[in-house]
Amino acid sequence: MEDIMAIKGTELFVKALRAEGVDTVFGYPGGMAIDLFDALYSANDIDVILPRHEQALIHEADGYARATGKVGVCLVTSGPGATNLVTGIATANFDSVPLVCFTGQVSRDLIGNDAFQEVDIVGVTRNICKYAVTVRDRNELPTIIKKAFYIARTGKPGPVVIDIPKDIQTAMGNEEYPEEIAIRGYKPASGVHAGQIKKAMSMLKSAKKPVILVGGGVRIAGAEEVLTEFAEKMNIPVITTIMGKGAMSSNHRLYVGNIGMYGNYASNMAVSECDVLLAIGVRFSDRITGTIEDFAKNAKIIHVDIDTASISRNIVVNIPIVADAKLAIEEMLKSAVEGKHDAWIDKLSDWKDKMPITMKNYEGMTPEMIIDAINRKFPEATVTTDVGQNQLWTTQYLKMDGRRKFITSGGLGTMGYGLPAAIGAYLGQEKGPVICISGDGGVQMNIQELATASLLDVPVILCIINNTYLGNVKQMQKMFYDKRYSSTCLRYSRSCNRQCRIDGTCTGKQYVPDFVKLAESYNALGIRVTDEKDIDEAFDRAAANVNRPTVIEFMISCELDVYPMVPGGKALTDMLFG
Repeated sequence: MEDIMAIKGTELFVKALRAEGVDTVFGYPGGMAIDLFDALYSANDIDVILPRHEQALIHEADGYARATGKVGVCLVTSGPGATNLVTGIATANFDSVPLVCFTGQVSRDLIGNDAFQEVDIVGVTRNICKYAVTVRDRNELPTIIKKAFYIARTGKPGPVVIDIPKDIQTAMGNEEYPEEIAIRGYKPASGVHAGQIKKAMSMLKSAKKPVILVGGGVRIAGAEEVLTEFAEKMNIPVITTIMGKGAMSSNHRLYVGNIGMYGNYASNMAVSECDVLLAIGVRFSDRITGTIEDFAKNAKIIHVDIDTASISRNIVVNIPIVADAKLAIEEMLKSAVEGKHDAWIDKLSDWKDKMPITMKNYEGMTPEMIIDAINRKFPEATVTTDVGQNQLWTTQYLKMDGRRKFITSGGLGTMGYGLPAAIGAYLGQEKGPVICISGDGGVQMNIQELATASLLDVPVILCIINNTYLGNVKQMQKMFYDKRYSSTCLRYSRSCNRQCRIDGTCTGKQYVPDFVKLAESYNALGIRVTDEKDIDEAFDRAAANVNRPTVIEFMISCELDVYPMVPGGKALTDMLFG
């Protein structure tokens, strides 16, 4: 009877995906995963997306997961196929994105023998994911896959790696896939401590200058609406990290802006002068705290986070609350009362009005103009970014009112993320518009994914803000390294005499590639914009191009920088304004 009920590992793999509700797999085939791909060939209810590089593949799965709230699924072969996932695994781990990454592996009898394309991917990734395991017994495969999906999506979400040797894939074994799983030692927070909530609310009610600091955990928990309701009821101003952007409408009277190294003046001053700080779903990374000893030094701090390890790790807090962000806010809302904080709110509003983030003093086309056009023309877009100045300008100028989605690499700061994430987001939602804002440096790290978008009819609008430099590093070199632009000019050649350091003149070669011609070679629409008067027309053409990608190259001055800026090792109050 057992032999009759036994099925191949590959069949169990497909059965498990169906049981977990997986409709899309981002995969790149190879010898040690060929049996798994063969099993998927007949699974017409599971769409297998073939990218052009495994790093892009996992970023596409990441964008899919962030846009849909589902678990993103990757499938690659052993060796380089698996190692090419590493950056994406770390990206998802930092930003709490649920992924299950399946990697092929050499047969068990070859493990440890330096076989062709053998890599201990579990050893490589165990410190940058929630769970990593090599399947050693075919009959354990169902339980391991069930465990993987459960761990990925529960508690603080994150990536999981399942390494499946080739002989396990073809071996016969247990056909039963468990409906539920219990893992000893893994108990995600499922409630909230009433006593801690009571203490937190007492502290908030007695505050004179309270502030709510919102991180990505609020968005992950889907707590945007209840957060706004709570802030309104308590009359408390709200500031966000980059990952928390969008948790409250940019136009809300209580929303102050982003905090941190590139945050606005009002937000940084708010956290520096508040007397009670309610931080929800934040890690207190160095990008938002500045010097730890100066961060919120006048405040008592309440910290809500689902991850126990995040609390008091960087900033020591007064009241820790280990809980899902939405659940905690709902509990606090039950005892919320109207706060008398109008004078404090007016002060922050005055700071915001007097010290706005703007590029209106610059001549020519600016990123602010480009992003303002996106705000006007695409009210319901999903916007992804790459990493660098393009990302920071987007976080400063993109308006969020509940209709847009914003997806970016926060904790790891991964260049090459934006375009594949946009493709994955579109494939998950099957609706647009999806816009990627990238720099000319970062976009070239995964620009081959224009082929994926073109062949799959993904009408992503790729905005390349081209300043011919690796702009974020160049800005630091300009400010702190006497304009020694080491390895940041993308026109630099061996014949260059570095005249740029003397008078700003670039003597490098003509910029390559020609992004318009490159776009056309991928059967995408290519547009170059050199004047601000042509911005709207370019976006109108892109919006009408609904069956293939559009690449819009915006040529801007290399002298445009991101301000305000808090230099590394300084307090949030030590802002530079350019």
